[in-house]
Order: sequence, then structure tokens, then C-alpha cells
Amino acid sequence: MQVFSKIIVASSLFLVASFQTETLYAQNKSVKMTNPLLQKSALQYQAPTFNLIKDEHFKPAFEYGLKIHDQEIEKIANNPAKPTFQNTVLALETSGVDLNRAKGIFENLTGSNTNPTLQAIEAEYAPVFSAHDDKIYLNSKLYKRFKALDINSLKGENKKLAEYYLQKFELAGANLSAADKEKMKNINGELATLGTLFGNKLLTARKNGAVVFDNVNDLAGLSADEIAAAKAKATEAGQDGKYLIGLLNTTQQPLLQSLTNRATREKIYKASWNRAEKSDDGDTREVIERMARLRLQKANLMGKKSFAEWKLQDQMAQSPAPAMDLLAKIAGPAVVKAKVEAKEIQDLIDSQNGGFKLEPWDWNFYSEQVRKAKYDLDESQIKPYFEIATVLEKGVFFAAQQMYGITFKERHDLPVYHPDVKVYEVYDNDGKSIAIYYLDFYTRDNKNGGAWMNNFVNQSHYLKQKPVIVNVYNFSKPAGGNPSLISFDDVTTLFHEFGHTLHGLFANQQYVTLSGTSVPRDYVEFPSQINEHAALDPLVLKNYAIHYQTKQAIPQELIDKIKKADTFNKGYVVTELLAAATLDMAWHSVEKESDFKPTLVFEKEALQKYGLLVNEVPTRYHTPYFAHIWGGGYSAGYYAYTWSKTLDYNAFDWMQANGGMTRANCERFRKYILSVGNSVDLNKAFKDFIGHDMQIEPYLRNAGLLVK
Repeated sequence: MQVFSKIIVASSLFLVASFQTETLYAQNKSVKMTNPLLQKSALQYQAPTFNLIKDEHFKPAFEYGLKIHDQEIEKIANNPAKPTFQNTVLALETSGVDLNRAKGIFENLTGSNTNPTLQAIEAEYAPVFSAHDDKIYLNSKLYKRFKALDINSLKGENKKLAEYYLQKFELAGANLSAADKEKMKNINGELATLGTLFGNKLLTARKNGAVVFDNVNDLAGLSADEIAAAKAKATEAGQDGKYLIGLLNTTQQPLLQSLTNRATREKIYKASWNRAEKSDDGDTREVIERMARLRLQKANLMGKKSFAEWKLQDQMAQSPAPAMDLLAKIAGPAVVKAKVEAKEIQDLIDSQNGGFKLEPWDWNFYSEQVRKAKYDLDESQIKPYFEIATVLEKGVFFAAQQMYGITFKERHDLPVYHPDVKVYEVYDNDGKSIAIYYLDFYTRDNKNGGAWMNNFVNQSHYLKQKPVIVNVYNFSKPAGGNPSLISFDDVTTLFHEFGHTLHGLFANQQYVTLSGTSVPRDYVEFPSQINEHAALDPLVLKNYAIHYQTKQAIPQELIDKIKKADTFNKGYVVTELLAAATLDMAWHSVEKESDFKPTLVFEKEALQKYGLLVNEVPTRYHTPYFAHIWGGGYSAGYYAYTWSKTLDYNAFDWMQANGGMTRANCERFRKYILSVGNSVDLNKAFKDFIGHDMQIEPYLRNAGLLVK
């Protein structure tokens, strides 16, 4: 009877387990069949079905995707067969499809069109996703399979992919002891939570930092359209009859250039500078101080002296010393130039009997006057030639056609995540369709500051995927159907971000992990910075710089003035950028926790130490709102913009010496730089393109920083 009873019990347990498995399978199948995030989109190139995706779809998609990915990872790790490229590297590369699709769409939406529901989900799942990554890259069984591979027997992208994953395991801590792995998991989880908290606090700080004016006279100097936009924003914020000036993510604010009322300029500048240090729900200081300590702890666990030393191992610079050396060699001449510029501005203020010392909130207003005096160039004179839609279609798109032969056709049949978003189909020089491109121009309270490019779908020959790309900007939306006129700096931003898009469009890799912009941080800005030069190409400029009222092309006289003024104010521009990059490296080069100090004290001492504490030239990003390094992926990596810019100036010099941005030169750039992703040795690819290693002199010369 006892044996029989055990059989009955065992059978019952088996039936219960089978029933539970079948129920779970049915539930999972139901979730997958009804959730658009878990379906491979039937739209062209798997463009997201934004018309079907709702906020409530994300949590079930994440839960399902995590569960399936866990099962896939366990299967790879426990495979009894000898490790091969196919059953280990490729298996990992092609796992997590549903999770990655849902996360990709989610991360784009939380950056460009968030809401309280999405923010809550983001906060909830940040530590979950961090723990999930740890489950993969701290998995001893999985790591051993990669270690057992004969990587040298592999070739091409297969070898590169295997090397990439092996390094990723080791950078994550796969060879740590079990106890240290637990410490690493805890650190990663807390950092993920804090990163999300920082982003949400900063969004609050930016929104709360908006400045409201009762009297329109306070806004003297702004155009009628800008004043109308400020009034509309105030009405939208429930302050009818007033005027609201929102903040962008940088320290300096664009309108400071035009405002004639010094008290108004000071009020807006200080609102920007103090936005995230007001001891309110938007104060980020406690969060970032904790993050800095945790990052150092993480690096120490990995046997590195500082977070920067750990972080830069897979970058072009490879260690902090070359990065800091580059910054220092440019900083000296930049500060000298900035001080010369400051004296010119002070002289102008004195000549007007201003009776005050130049302050940061005065710089842009008076430097514009200096520029007008030195180069007879007035921003208000050239702005009417830069209407945003014309700059895009007759400038950015036209340049891409001239340089690479690609063309664009607007699509009205694909769903978007916000009414402001436009969609285009992209065609290569042979007329074949190669991508879908989304464009989101205007600032919103629920959008992160800045401008960026992302992929909704990454290119991969193996997966038969073509790229689906988005560019997001934060230009002010004009009120009442007025034209959207932008500055030449904004024009440059358009060309810059589209340079990232070109990098994604021309991706030509087998595997997503090596595709397009999936390159080191100190290389990824290089293709986008090269594309900035197209904005001043004579043929391109004449085509897009069309006066929005007269429809006349910009006169050659104005073009000459723009070009002559190209290095104007460069001392300021480079110094504010280098101050931010040095500040980032200072935070992440600390080797003892006791060396950390309160945020504002640490920042001041760091800038002073490196000769970058220049009162009139504030850092481009003040530590409390330095989103690149606390909420983005640029921790110990903001130097990348300067490193990439140095690559850019070297490459641009080569182009200029060989006929300019001709179709032949650009096709060569596409071959050696834009199309290779991270599938080759990038230092070698760069050298193959121009014939020598990166040099610093082209930067100093092109930026007008060489001492004469």
C-alpha cells in the first residue's frame, strides 16, 4: 500500500506540475499573442506599431521577455555539447529577442515622450534589468564556455563578436569570487535605481526651473514669435497672461543672446545653474554623490584604482592618461583664447558705459555684439534663412544625396508616438530602400533635454534586419503656425545628429552587437562631427539657406561672413566643453572614497586644479545636471567628444587636401568608417582612411587655437 500510495502521490504531483506548466504556457502564449511588444511588427522593417502599443503593455512584455531570456541563457550555459561559435556565441547574440524589442521601444519613449506611468515602470525595472544582465555576465558556466572557445580559429565578424563578449564578461566581473559577484550585483542594482532616480529628478528640476515673467517688457530683445511662444507655454502651464521661459539641458540658454534686460538674463541664467541644487524634489546632489562612491567601489572590486581606469579599457583611449593628456593640451590654448575673448567683451561693455564686470549671463549677449562689430555678422540677420523644415530637407537631406547618393520620401502611413514626429523612407544610391527614419523636432516637458539618435531596429544581415532610426531634438515649437527659425548653431546640431543617423543607415554587419553606432564612446561622435562640415559646404548652404519670407537664397556676402566668423568665440565654446569633460574625469578618477567632497565643493576644486575655473566661462554642464555622466552612458567618457573631434579634424583636413567633401571622398569615408560598425580594428580603419594616426595639431588649427 505504501508503494502504491507513493506512486499515486507522485502521479498526482506530476499531473499538478504538468497542469501548472500547461497553464503557464497558455498564459505566456496568451500574453505573447495579445501584446504588440511581443510581436514581430508586420510594418516595413519591423517599424514599431505605436498605434497599438499602450503603457500597460510594457510590464507584461518585460515579465515575459525576462522569463524567456532566462530560459535561453540557462540552455546555453548548461549545454552538454562542446562550446562552439554557433552553440555559444551566436546563441547568446540571438537570444532575448522579445525582451530587447520591448526595452528598445520603452527606452526611446521614456527619453522622448514619458509620463508618470512610464516613469514608475522605469524606476521599478531599472534594478530588475541590472540584475538580469548580471545573471548573464556573472554566470560562471556561461563564462567558462566562452573561455573554452578557440577564438583564434575564428575569422572576421565571428572572431570580433567572440572577443567582444569575452571582454564584456571580464569587464562585468565574471572571474570574480562568488562573494564579490554578490557585491557586484548589489552595486549594479543600486546604481540602476539611482540612475533612474537621477533622470526623474532632473526632469522635475528642468520643469520647476522654468522662469515666469509677468511683464512682457522683461523679454525685450526677443522676436514677436519667441514672445508668443513664451506666452503660449505660460498658458499651457496654467499661468495665463504671463510668459514662461523653459530650460534646455545646457548651462547657457539660447535666449540669453537676445535679451536686452540684464536682470532678466541673470534670472534665467541662475535658474539654469541652480535648477538641481535647491533642496527640493529636483535636487540631484545626494544621488550623484552616492553614485560616484558606488562606481569607485565597483572599480575596486575589479582590481582597478578608479572607475575611469575600469571604464576606459574597451575605448580608443584605453586608459585615463591619454584622455586627460588630450584634454590638457587643448585646454591651455582654449583658456588663453577665452580670456582674450572676455577682454574684448569687457572692453565693449566699458565703451558703452555699462559699469559692470562681465558675468556668464552677459557673455552671449555681448559676444553677439562683438561678432557683429568684428565680422559685421548679426544672428538676427541670418536666422530668417534657417527655417527648420527647409534646413532638413534642402540641407541635411540634400547634403546626404550629394555626398552619398541617398534620398528620402516622407511616409504618412506609419504610426508615430507623438503628433510632432515625422517619418521618412530612405533609399540608397542604387534606388533600393534601406531604412525607415523618424524625426522628432520639438521640446516638451516630458522629453529629456538635448538631441540624440537611436535605433528602434538595428541592422543585421544575419537577422535580415534593416535599420529603423530616430533623431530627437529639443527645438522650440513656434506658436500659431509661425515658421520655426533656428540659429546656425542649431543648424549644426541638425547636421551633427544626422551624422549619427548616417552611421546607422550605412551599417553593414552580420550581427546587431557590432552594427552601426555600436562602437566605443570616443569614436561614435566622429562620424557625426564630420557631417557638421556639410552645413558650410557652398553647394549645400546655398540650397537650404532660403529666406522664409522672400524665398531668396542667402547672399554670398553673408556666407563669407559666416565662414570668417567660424572660429569666433571658440575659446569660450572649447573651454566650456573641456571644463565639463575634465569635471567628468575628475569625479571618476578618485581613488579613495574619503577624497569625495560635497558636490559643489568637489566641482570647484576640480576645475581650479586643472585651470578651468574661469568665472566668465562656466562649465557646459554643472555637476548636478550633468545628465551625460549620471543618467546617460558617458560616465568617465565625456572626453569622447573631444577625442572624436580630434579624429574629425584630422579626417576633414584629409578631405580638404583631396578636393573636399566630394562624392568620391565621402564614398571612401562610407567604406572605411561608416559601414564597418565595430567589426574591425577602428584605430586601423581610421589610419587606413587618412594614412596616419590621430594628431592634435589639426584640432588646434581648425578651432583657431594655435598661438600666433
